[in-house]
Amino acid sequence: MKLNLANKLTLFRIVLVPIMVLIPYLNLKGDFFGLPYTFFFMEIVFIVASITDKLDGYIARSKNQVTTFGKFLDPLADKILVLTALVLLVELKKIPAWIPVIVLAREFLVSGYRLIAVEKGGKVIAASIWGKLKTATQMVAIILIMFDPNSFGDCFKCILEGAEFGLNLISTTLLILSVIATIFSGIDYLKNGKELLKD
Repeated sequence: MKLNLANKLTLFRIVLVPIMVLIPYLNLKGDFFGLPYTFFFMEIVFIVASITDKLDGYIARSKNQVTTFGKFLDPLADKILVLTALVLLVELKKIPAWIPVIVLAREFLVSGYRLIAVEKGGKVIAASIWGKLKTATQMVAIILIMFDPNSFGDCFKCILEGAEFGLNLISTTLLILSVIATIFSGIDYLKNGKELLKD
């Protein structure tokens, strides 16, 4: 199969994932304007991967390169990237484990429905508006969390102590919104896909 440019960018996004996983284990010393090298390089890789997410979609639509393979691979690449970043952030004690647990549960649910849909109708289910909102808020939240010296929810403690909490409040709020979008996108799939389970 010959891959078009959009699909190559999607594959490139997947290739960036193991590079991001490797960075925390390099035990990098030092910082870049206060940001530890570990988070700095993870940030660069994640931002580049996020840009390819927007770029491959734009190219596919503008150049009429939308393919079934692309519809399948693009959301899969997003899942791999975001879930990997969330798990790494849990390991680095930046976010609680319940966040990737909710995201992972939703992905299993949606993947199950897509498999049934393909089996019954031969069609790949494209990402819904809730799914796109989930991905966008997750990516922005993850970028901000890597920049933030504090951890998820520290802003509430900061409020009580009267300290600065602007970035942490934004990153925490965005991540909470992404979890809400994750839940609603799962509910959306359950509601719209109930016909698949009737028999």
